[in-house]
Amino acid sequence: MEVERVQAIVSSSLTEDNIPTEFIRPEDEQPAITTFHGPIPDIPVIDSATLIRIISSLESSSSIYHQKRKRCMLSLLVHTPLKGMEARLGKMLMVRRTGLITFSTGYGLLHVLTTSSGPKSSSLQSGERRVCARGEKVVDKLFKWLSIGLGLEAGVLKEGAGGEEIEYLMKINYYPPCPRPDLTLGVASHTDLSAMTVLVPNEVPGLQVFKDDHWIDAKYIPGALIVHIGDQIEILSNGKYKAVLHRTTVDKKKTRMSWPVFLEPPGEFVVGPLPQVVDPQNPPKYKPKNSRTIVIVNLTNYPSK
Repeated sequence: MEVERVQAIVSSSLTEDNIPTEFIRPEDEQPAITTFHGPIPDIPVIDSATLIRIISSLESSSSIYHQKRKRCMLSLLVHTPLKGMEARLGKMLMVRRTGLITFSTGYGLLHVLTTSSGPKSSSLQSGERRVCARGEKVVDKLFKWLSIGLGLEAGVLKEGAGGEEIEYLMKINYYPPCPRPDLTLGVASHTDLSAMTVLVPNEVPGLQVFKDDHWIDAKYIPGALIVHIGDQIEILSNGKYKAVLHRTTVDKKKTRMSWPVFLEPPGEFVVGPLPQVVDPQNPPKYKPKNSRTIVIVNLTNYPSK
């Protein structure tokens, strides 16, 4: 059965308090039932001056944090002209695996940057090129701090994730207003297949993380980037850093957008626990595999987008 486009559903549902059944999640996934309604713990806000000390304490924590002092990248993304964006967002990007779909659309996956030499795609607009240049500096610092947090030399973790050949992929997520946000999700629960994800959200809340057996809202902080540890850093650290389980909810009246940048090793690059984090007391928990195999295997259980 062909799935209706999200925009058509929004238009037809604005005067009705319902959504098609294929958007309705099981009760154990519905936000109204599963969202934690007690005091919300803060996601650590990382200031560069004290980051190394705090990163070290996050090894067994939720592996998600905000980084401030990077307003340039945020500003460039949010203010990049979006003329014609709604037309380009018309196509649903989804995987029909369970018969359920999520209430969002996406603007592809764009190769934003593949090496430190700069963007390879001539189709990138000037705003996106500036994002690439500034974003690479942010990412280099994050890798260094995470590596030091493991007790390693600053460059070890990045080299284990592909070094200068790391691929940067950007996606634009668009979550229109939904008449029944209590029943559906913008993106179902998942961990990212990347090594790391740097996320720029707009001001509409929606990101939730799973911590201490609860789904918890991630507070929006103006001027901050949200950083997720992905599956491949969990593998490289032999589980000392945990990939963050997260999902996205939708709003009844407001449109939410987000700009995630996924950092991934090249497809044939072999990823496994770093030798420095393995010893007889801490044997390898993961088998080395090339990055493409890790993605393909994990996609078999990946949620609809």
